Amino acid sequence: MIEMTSKERFIKAFNREKPDRLPFTTHHLMPYFLDKYFDGRSSMEFFREYNMDPIVWINPHMHSNSGKDYYDTTQKSIGFLESRRIVNDNWRIETEKVEDKTYDLTRYSFVTPKKTLSMVLGSNQHTSWVVEHLIKEKSDIEILAEYMTHPLCDVEKVNETAEKHGNDALIRSHICSFDVFGQPGCWQDAACLYGIEPLIMETYDDPEWIHEFLTILQARKMTYIKSMKGAAYDILELGGGDASTTVISPMLFNEYVAPYDSKLIEAAHEAGQRIVYHTCGGMMPILEDIADMKPDAMETFTPAEMGADVNLAEAKKRIGDRVCMIGGFNQVHFLKDCTPEDTRKEVRRCFEGAGGGGGYIMSPSDHFFDIDIELFRVMTDEALKCTY
Repeated sequence: MIEMTSKERFIKAFNREKPDRLPFTTHHLMPYFLDKYFDGRSSMEFFREYNMDPIVWINPHMHSNSGKDYYDTTQKSIGFLESRRIVNDNWRIETEKVEDKTYDLTRYSFVTPKKTLSMVLGSNQHTSWVVEHLIKEKSDIEILAEYMTHPLCDVEKVNETAEKHGNDALIRSHICSFDVFGQPGCWQDAACLYGIEPLIMETYDDPEWIHEFLTILQARKMTYIKSMKGAAYDILELGGGDASTTVISPMLFNEYVAPYDSKLIEAAHEAGQRIVYHTCGGMMPILEDIADMKPDAMETFTPAEMGADVNLAEAKKRIGDRVCMIGGFNQVHFLKDCTPEDTRKEVRRCFEGAGGGGGYIMSPSDHFFDIDIELFRVMTDEALKCTY
């Protein structure tokens, strides 16, 4: 078979066809990892060094031309899963540092004419997390509905990036999340804003309120998706780990997750975009439910040894003819504290379990931070030998 470019290889997999060899990549390469193990060089340099199929992550937002919205000039940097924030005179974002001896804490205040909402984020060298959630009273979602801005996709910048990289890399992004901290899926975004435990409790105590909350978040994402027509993305992420069955039941998934995210997938397809549905956690009880939402791909297929539940070979049999599968590699146990032969066997387990007939992209199951870099090289070396 003629050797393909990385993009050609990815597209073949999305179409559930056989490429020349197993496509293999990673989810986000975290800044901590690149700084510690690669002297702070770029993700593209890392992909090339290890002969991987590169992914370029971008997420350029723009505001409408109505004259009402504008870019947030107080935004000093763009954080993880963020883009340039869109504000207006009725939706301003203010920041202040919070005193803490252990972590870097920042309070974000969303100032509106009726009420100021606030959330606190914590961060360390590895990642960021929510310390204080934004939605503290149920009526706060009415503030979101009335004042929250709706970003648009900057199609021109997406296409400039796609043209720059040509067939050398996959151009990937995600459906817009809430400002400062959020996730692509409606349920996952709500969990970031309200907290997953109270969110679950409210599905029993006040389901009508949950549906209203999800509808508000869905409307913002829908505006963004409809603006993506003509953007040269290769695939966009939707979903989130709080929709996995290690967090919620299949019943809750089908009541509060699938109805909202499936509409976004449908709209994305109408805009000419592909969707990968991200479920970093339990997936086996809802494999067919996710596939029924008609995404183009699913991830992360995290194995049971990492705290989830996926049997890769069984998953391939159940839904491999319907979607491309991405992930499955156990980075916790086979990129650290094992032998090179163990790592090679893990690569082969993934390829033999899900690679048959194509439609599979091998990747570590989500993020990683500390590894044995030589075992990483062994992983990529073995993956290159997995040919069709």
